[in-house]
Amino acid sequence: MNRLVGVGVGPGDPELVTVKAVRVMRDADVVLVPVLAGDEPGRAEATVRVYVPADRLRRAVFTMDEGRGTTPRREAAWDAAAAEVLRAFDGGATTVAFATIGDPNVYSTFTYLATTVRTSRPDVAVETVPGITAMQDLSARAGTVLCEGTETLALFPLTAGLDRFGAALQAFDTVVAYKGGRHLPAVLDVLRSAGRLDDAVYGASLGLPGEQVLPAAQVTGPGPYLSTLLVPARRDRRGGKL
Repeated sequence: MNRLVGVGVGPGDPELVTVKAVRVMRDADVVLVPVLAGDEPGRAEATVRVYVPADRLRRAVFTMDEGRGTTPRREAAWDAAAAEVLRAFDGGATTVAFATIGDPNVYSTFTYLATTVRTSRPDVAVETVPGITAMQDLSARAGTVLCEGTETLALFPLTAGLDRFGAALQAFDTVVAYKGGRHLPAVLDVLRSAGRLDDAVYGASLGLPGEQVLPAAQVTGPGPYLSTLLVPARRDRRGGKL
């Protein structure tokens, strides 16, 4: 049986790739890595190259459009990546691993790839290997606790809109925001209006050259698309949320 395995390789630091992820990628016949351009290595590829020889890597070009919904560019990218997987199977590969930053079940392109492959080959077994997420990495690097006791935690994609982000700040204790670097000034204005800016921390390029981890109040201007904003719960005493 052919296997397609989505492998989470963390935010960028090769030391945060799990032992299982390394084993699965080394055992796979082909390791597919997502890139934004066919001639440029992506973040996942840079991480994977530490563990997997370059001759076993293949690139799949994806788009990072910020708009909501399916677009012709997105659908074309999903179809092309699925075709690459099917070519590998037709060429004799038994297992194809797809390396994705973070976790394959958290805002990952792997979801769309797996769905597309299964449409053509329903008998393909799809598996995933969890990976460390950017919110966990930022929490550790900033020394900021994500949640404790009875606190709630929300993971919010800023592509869903600033109004919904403001509502999340009211409804949840800790809020982590992804995919909003390009609109960061407006996001920070929402935080400021909610009285949540002073404790928030910002991270970008975690574990990579040019890494940024700093208080959100010190951020000026937009950041990269793959940035993380951590807004911790308000806490006034030890064990206060138990």
